[in-house]
Amino acid sequence: MRALLLAAMLSAAAFGCTTQQAYSAGQGWQRNACDRLPDNGERQRCIERANVRYDTYRQERDAAQGNLR
Repeated sequence: MRALLLAAMLSAAAFGCTTQQAYSAGQGWQRNACDRLPDNGERQRCIERANVRYDTYRQERDAAQGNLR
C-alpha cells in the first residue's frame, strides 16, 4: 500500500501536482486495492487506513520523522 502511495507521489511530482493531490491520488489507488480484498474485516481495516485525512497523515509523518532524527 505504501508503495502505491509512493508511486502516486512520484508521478504527481513529475506532473507538478502538490503533495496533497498526490496523497489523494494514492488514497484512491489504495481504496481500489482494498475493494479487492476478499475478507470483510481486512477490507474494512484497509479502507480505514486509506481514509486517513491528509492533515492527520502529515502530523503522524512529521512526528515519525522527528523520532528518527
